Amino acid sequence: MIDLIAAGEVIERPAAAIKELVENALDSGATRITVALTEGGIGRIEIVDNGCGMTPEDLVLAVERHCTSKLSDDTLVRIRTLGFRGEALPSIGASAKLALTSRVAEADSAWRLRVEAGVVTPPAPSSGPKGTRAVVEDLFFATPARRKFLKSPRVEAGHAEAVIRRLALAAPHCAFRLTLDERLALDLPAQSPRDRAQAILGETDSLIPVEETRGEMRLTGYVAGPAATRPTTAAQFLLVNGRPVIDPLLRTALRVAYRPVIDPGRQPVLALHLSLPMERVDVNVHPAKTELRFADENEVKGFVIGAVQRALGQGAGGASVSARLRGGGAQIRYPAPDRPSPPAPPAPRPAGQAAGFAEMHRSFAPSARQIAPPEADTPHPLGAPVAQVLDTYVIAVAPDGDLVLVDQHAAHERLTHERLLAQHQAGQIRAQRLLLPEVVDLPSGQAEALLARAAELAALGLELESFGGGAVLLRTLPALLAGGDAQGLIRDLADELADEPALAASETGALERRIDAVIARMACHGSIRAGRRLNAEEMSALLREMERTPRAATCSHGRPTWLKLSRTELERLFGRTR
Repeated sequence: MIDLIAAGEVIERPAAAIKELVENALDSGATRITVALTEGGIGRIEIVDNGCGMTPEDLVLAVERHCTSKLSDDTLVRIRTLGFRGEALPSIGASAKLALTSRVAEADSAWRLRVEAGVVTPPAPSSGPKGTRAVVEDLFFATPARRKFLKSPRVEAGHAEAVIRRLALAAPHCAFRLTLDERLALDLPAQSPRDRAQAILGETDSLIPVEETRGEMRLTGYVAGPAATRPTTAAQFLLVNGRPVIDPLLRTALRVAYRPVIDPGRQPVLALHLSLPMERVDVNVHPAKTELRFADENEVKGFVIGAVQRALGQGAGGASVSARLRGGGAQIRYPAPDRPSPPAPPAPRPAGQAAGFAEMHRSFAPSARQIAPPEADTPHPLGAPVAQVLDTYVIAVAPDGDLVLVDQHAAHERLTHERLLAQHQAGQIRAQRLLLPEVVDLPSGQAEALLARAAELAALGLELESFGGGAVLLRTLPALLAGGDAQGLIRDLADELADEPALAASETGALERRIDAVIARMACHGSIRAGRRLNAEEMSALLREMERTPRAATCSHGRPTWLKLSRTELERLFGRTR
C-alpha cells in the first residue's frame, strides 16, 4: 500500500504546508478554521480548527510517514478525504519546527507533540479546546538549500492566500479566517455555495448559475459573463468531487467554451464543481493531488464545454446586465436567468455568400412591417422602448421598473453575427479548392498531429495530405477564408494540436478565430449604425430579437450590448441613498 500511495511529497513552499494542514482540518470535520501567517508563512504558520481532534496515540502516529493515510480500503478508488498519503506532517516535521496540540471531545485535557528537524518529542498534557492547533516555525531551517529558493514574504503570502481561497470554496459550510502579519486578509462565515462563490470571486450579484447533469456526471457552480475577464487564470476555481484541482483537461474545456465570447488572452472568472463516480477518476496521479486522470477524457471535456456554453448562451432576456456605478465607472454584472430563452431557428442557407448576407440583413433589420406587437401579458425582460438618445441608444423600461439602455449598433451586430454563424454552420462549412495547392513545411511532430486528424479537418473545409518529411499539402480552405493567410492558419493549427493532444480539430482556436473574425467584420458592416433614428416599432423589434438570440448580452467584440439601472442605483446617482 505504501508503494501505491507514496509520492515522495516535498513541501516546497509555505503554501504547500498550509494546503496540507488545512486539508487535514477539513478532513477532521472542522466547521471553523483560523490561519495566521508571519512573513508569508516563512517565519510562522498557525492553523487552528474545531475538528474531532487526536488522542496522544494518534499524535505519535500522525508524524510517522504513511500512518495517517485515512484509506478505508486498498483499491485507491473511493478516496473521500482530501488527504490520503500520510506524507505531509512527516515532511513538515523533517524541515521545520512543528508543534501539534490536539484534544478530542471526551478528553480531560489536550496533548502537545513537538517535532524539530525530524526529532520527535513525545506527547505531554497541555491546555487547549477540542480540535487541533498546528504551529510551524522556521520553515526549512533544517534544509537551508531549499530555503534559498523561497520568494519574498509578500509573494509567498499571495500563494498561501490563493490556497486558502480554493479550499474555502470547496467547503462553504466551514468558516475561514486568515491573517497575514496580524492584518486580516479573509474572514468568511459559514455560507451558502452561492454566497461563498461571490465572496471568493469578488463578483457580487454577477454570476450565472450552472447546473447540468449527464448520466452520472453533474456540473454545478457559477460563471461570470464575458464582460468579467482577467489576464490570468487566478479567478478560476475548479472542484472535482469536492477536491480543489488545477487540471489541464478542465482548463482546456473552459478555454474552448469561452472562446467565442471573450478576446484571446483573456481568462474567464468562474467557480465550478464537477461530480462523477469515483471509479471514473484517479486522484493518485500527482504529488499535490491537483491534477486528475479521467476514465473518459473526451466525455468529461465535452460535457463541461456544453454546460458552460449553454449557460453563457442565453438571450439578452435571460442574463440581466447592470451598470453599477462605483467611483464613476460602470461594472457589468450578469445575474441568474429566470428562464432559458429559446434560440431563434437558423434560416436556410441561400445560394451564394452575397445573397446570404443580404437576406440575413433584411431578416434582422427591425421594421414595422416585419414585427407584430407583443401580447400584453407576454413577459419581455428587456421591457418596452420609450425613447432613443443621440440616435444611438434605446431607452426601455423593464417589467420590474428598472431602466434599460441598449446600444443599437452593438446589439444588432450580435444578432447579425449569430445569424451569419448559423448559416455558415448549416452549410457545413463550404470548402473552396485552391487554384495552386500550398505546401507548408512543419516539424515532423506537428505534421503528424495534423495528418492524424485529416478526416476531422476535411469536415471543417481543410483538405490536407502528406507531402513527404514534415511537409503537408493544403488543397482546400473554408470559403469564408479564401484569400487569407493559409500558411499561418495551418501553422497555428499544428501548434495547438501538437501542444494539446486532447483537443479535437473542431476545438482548436486557430480556425474558429479566423472564421469568427470574418463573420464579425461582416456583422459589423451589416448592422444598423449609431446615428440612425429608429421608430418605436423598430426599437421594439430590436429588443424582442435580443431576447431570443444566444449571447446577445455582448457584441462580437465583447462589449456589452445593454445595461440596466435599478431603482437603487438611480437613487444613488441622485444622492437619495448612500
